[in-house]
Amino acid sequence: MVVSLHESPMGGDVPVPEVMDLTHDKDGGVLKEILKSGESGEGPLRGDRVSVHYVGTLAEDGSEVDSSRETGQQFEFTLGKGEVIKGWDLGVATMKKGEIARLTCKSDYAYGERGHPPKIPSDATLIFEIELYDWHGEDLSSKKDGGIIRRILVSGEGYLTPNDGAIVNVCVNGRVNGTVFDNREVKFPLGEGTEHNIPEGLERALERFKKGEKSTIKLSPKYAFGSAGNRFIGVPPGAYLEYEVELRNFDKARESWEMDQEEKVEQAKVCKDRGTAFFKQEKFRLAVKQYKKVLDFLQYDNGLDEEKKIESHSILLAGYLNLAMSYLKLCDNPRARDHAAKALEMDNFNVKAYFRRGLALLNMGEAVMAQMDFQACLDLDQNNKAALQQMKNCSARIKADKMKEKKLYGGMFDKFARQDKAREEAEANRWKDVMAGNLGEWGNAEEKKDCDKRDLTQLVNIDGVQML
Repeated sequence: MVVSLHESPMGGDVPVPEVMDLTHDKDGGVLKEILKSGESGEGPLRGDRVSVHYVGTLAEDGSEVDSSRETGQQFEFTLGKGEVIKGWDLGVATMKKGEIARLTCKSDYAYGERGHPPKIPSDATLIFEIELYDWHGEDLSSKKDGGIIRRILVSGEGYLTPNDGAIVNVCVNGRVNGTVFDNREVKFPLGEGTEHNIPEGLERALERFKKGEKSTIKLSPKYAFGSAGNRFIGVPPGAYLEYEVELRNFDKARESWEMDQEEKVEQAKVCKDRGTAFFKQEKFRLAVKQYKKVLDFLQYDNGLDEEKKIESHSILLAGYLNLAMSYLKLCDNPRARDHAAKALEMDNFNVKAYFRRGLALLNMGEAVMAQMDFQACLDLDQNNKAALQQMKNCSARIKADKMKEKKLYGGMFDKFARQDKAREEAEANRWKDVMAGNLGEWGNAEEKKDCDKRDLTQLVNIDGVQML
């Protein structure tokens, strides 16, 4: 950095920070002076979550308008997303870790004509002294667990992003422990990335990309290839992955609201068939995605003639039934139960729905309720061998559960009986001592006297011996 010198009041020359114009048009709207240099290396990128301390003053009179130093709590914001004034987005993007800088921001890059009453008047120029502490990438995971971290290297264009089913054309470079395991250009429908060895977390990230964007994506095992890894492309079990990804182009899938009702029925048929194809290949998660689209397309049947309504009803019913079966395969029994129940709301005489709900309930340990569903299957189809077998399974489970309860509670009752008997024997011995005139366990004569005053005319039966 080029600096000039001026004479210090203490004598000698001291460096004066170079003033840099950070604006694109070099209009002097954001001027930066480095007061303390930061660490070498890269700085924060657009989309990073940054942590700073700052003190803001009015350029006109030096009065303080805001400060994080007073509370001692660092201020955090997402860089380049408009969460702060323009001058900050420009200025902090140029800083290094540990750097302290002074930003002079004209009103167009601060609070403009409106100002920020009562402290910041209209058209005010502001001066901020900012210290950059740290930053981290944007967390794209739904639970904000740090499993999908994006850092934007090159911003994309426009505002459109790919939707589920969009055909995306991407360049990927994947590394595990510094070793490249994937380097290619690939085109696939978003939502079916696993068919192309693209992990779930990378697909989620791509949903936030704009055309032309290039970013690094860091994935925890949960959002990568999990505990199984992916031996076909050289990813070991439980591996953390880092990708550099460029979204070259994409064609958005048509949204449901862009179609009329007849088009939705046709699209639902396509999704049902695709789901069935995935199911037969034992790709149950992909099958679920397709069957869920069937439900989305056919939640309404307004505007259909009677024939099309019947067809829509049939496809929707198949969607619920197939989702129930897919969730059974995924061992997600509550969802399997719920979708089978939805099918029964549409058709209360559907044997498949009763059977699949029964399986889910049995897997959840609800053997009695499951037995009722399998009985309903037999009531509708008395030759249903599978339901008959499951009835036997339910009976065996119910019997085993009763035996377990009997053993559990029987043991408890035996224990209580032994405790009661021991107490009765102890009480009988105390009474015998009292009747014999022996103080025994009575602490003193007064205590015995109190005991003698009890009403002994009541018949008491202790350990089979009657005492008056």
